[in-house]
Parts: sequence; structure tokens; C-alpha cells
Amino acid sequence: MQVELSHEQKEARYRFREFVEKRISPFAGQWDKEGRIPFCIIRELKEQGYLAAPAPKTVGGIGMEPITYGLLTEEIARGCSSVRSLLTVHDMVTLSILRWGSNALKEEYAASLVKGALIAALALSEPSAGSDTANIETKACADGNRWILTGKKSWITFGQIADLFLVIAHSGKGLSAFAVPASTPGLTKHAISVAGTRASLLANIHLDECRVPASYAVGKIGFAAVQAVPTALDHGRYSVAWGCVGIAQACLDASLDYSSKRTQFGAPIAKHQLIQRKLSDMIVNTRAARLLCYRAGYLRQSNSPEALGETMIAKYFASKTATKAANDAVQVHGANGFTDEYPVMRLLRDAKVMEVIEGSTQIQQIAIATCPPKEV
Repeated sequence: MQVELSHEQKEARYRFREFVEKRISPFAGQWDKEGRIPFCIIRELKEQGYLAAPAPKTVGGIGMEPITYGLLTEEIARGCSSVRSLLTVHDMVTLSILRWGSNALKEEYAASLVKGALIAALALSEPSAGSDTANIETKACADGNRWILTGKKSWITFGQIADLFLVIAHSGKGLSAFAVPASTPGLTKHAISVAGTRASLLANIHLDECRVPASYAVGKIGFAAVQAVPTALDHGRYSVAWGCVGIAQACLDASLDYSSKRTQFGAPIAKHQLIQRKLSDMIVNTRAARLLCYRAGYLRQSNSPEALGETMIAKYFASKTATKAANDAVQVHGANGFTDEYPVMRLLRDAKVMEVIEGSTQIQQIAIATCPPKEV
């Protein structure tokens, strides 16, 4: 496996970093307080081609390959994990529809999703069903050439502003996926706030006999558990894994800067061994997480069957790394780490979210142990 970036990938990383440092990082704390990212940033993401970047050129996308996409996700998460979450959820839905949607559905929505003219969100989780999709209570009932959906969805990232939802529901034939426009009569959004990724415009979604055409089914009825859902979650894990590397790197950057300036006992705290130990752990674990993401990206690029398992490993390790790095960064900052003057408290809140979404740490542990990837 080649771990050295190509010239094109290095150039892309430079462009991503420059964009983030100018347009995202300086404002991340403000957006966190306000509980939303501004529409002007979403517009800029569209203009840069960063929304649905992996979509193939045959449907109007730029066909960004997996490692470059990972670099994009890392850099954006380094600036603001809430902005990263927009890329993740929009791309999860877009790629699922491109792969499993009917010709009629793709003809109606593919171009707008790929261009970012419409924002998409995944409506999978429910008040009583997270990782255990067998407990999903939302129902889909056939009614002639339409489906009627009724139920509640929770913690929907960018649900407040999404134009199109990929809703997972139980039909008479099993778990199924449906594209549901936000304008559908009977669909209502309820804004919510959580501790981390506060600017990601989360919402709960209520579906009260929402009717959609039969052509809006994404994949075969009753087969969402092996079609749309795995496609969405596999991409989500890959994006989140790289995003965790971005958070860990941001924690390291902040800690190196702070510890070089903060003086205690007559010397910068970076000179003290216990602080050096925390900095060393951040450096090593961040690099290790990035290498795992490189491997997952390389296997995805090679269309290897091992890519699924390696993506789980990368997401598991990177999310734990982000949380540990954020905890250590707060400790390095001392009491200042609990203030809004420094970014590390926001990074800690955002990092903890990463151990829950797209398969919790515990779910990843079960999956990795149950089906361990082959030896490298």
C-alpha cells in the first residue's frame, strides 16, 4: 500500500486547508454558540464542489477519489466538525440514491443533489431505535402506486434545513428506504440541540401519513438492510473516521500552541515531562489514525472486499483517538480549557459525538471482533 500522497493529493490538501483556515476555522466557535452554520458557507461549499464530491462525473459530479475525499473531510473537521457533518450526511444520502434509486427518482433529484442545489439528510434513528434497526417503528404502507409513511425520526443531522430525506421504515416485506421531500404534506420538523456538533442544525422529524410515489423507493422493497442502509453507513463511517483525525489534529495544534506560550514554574509548560507525554500521545495516535484512514481509502479505491472491515477499524480507532486527544487537550489548557476563549472544550464535545454516530464504539467492537479483516 502506498502511504505517500501524490502531488495532486498534496495540492488538493493545500487548497482544502487554505479554504478552511480562511472561511471556517475563525468562525467555528461563533457558529457553535449560535447553533447553526450560515447559509453563505453552505453556498461556498457548493461552489467549491465539496458537496457530493465523490459523485461520479457521469452524473455531473467531480468523481473525487477516496483518499482525496478523506483529506477534504479531515481538513474541514479540523476547522469545524459541524460543517464536516453536512458533507457526511448529504453524501451518504446522495450516494445511496445514485446507487439504489429508481431511474425516475434519479432523473428528478440526482442532478440537484450532486450540485448541492438540494440538501439531503438521513432519517434512520428513532427515539427507541438507534443501532438496532430491527426496532424501527416507522411504517410504510402500500396504497396503489404510492407509499404512506408514518412515524418519528430523531437526531437528524441538518434536518432543520434538509430538502430531501432518506427515510428508513418497515414495510410489509421488511426494512425499506424511501426518498421523502421535506415539502411532503404531513412531514414536520422540530429543531433540537445537543452537546456536540451544535451547529449541525439537528431536528426530529414527524411523518404523519406522508405519501410518496412508488418510484421514490430507494432499492428493492424489504431490502434496505442490505442495500441503502449499508451504503449510507459505510460511507458515513469513512467520512467520520477522517473527521476524527481532523479533530485530533486540531487538539494537537491547539495544545502545541498553548503549551509553548503558557509559563508555569519558570518555563513554558511544554518543557514539563507530563505535558510532553500528552503531546506525544496526541502526535502518535493522530498519525496512527490517519494511517488507518489511508489504508481504508486505499482499499476503497481498489474496490477491495476488505474495505468495509478496514473502514470500521479506522472509524473505531480514530473516534477513540479524537476523544482522548480532546480530553488531554483540555487538561493541557487547565482551567482555560473550560472557557470559550480556546477551542478545546468545543473539540471535546464534538469528539464525543464521533464515538456515537455511524455505529457506536461498542457496536464497532462487536462488528470487528465478529468478522475480523484478513491479515495485512
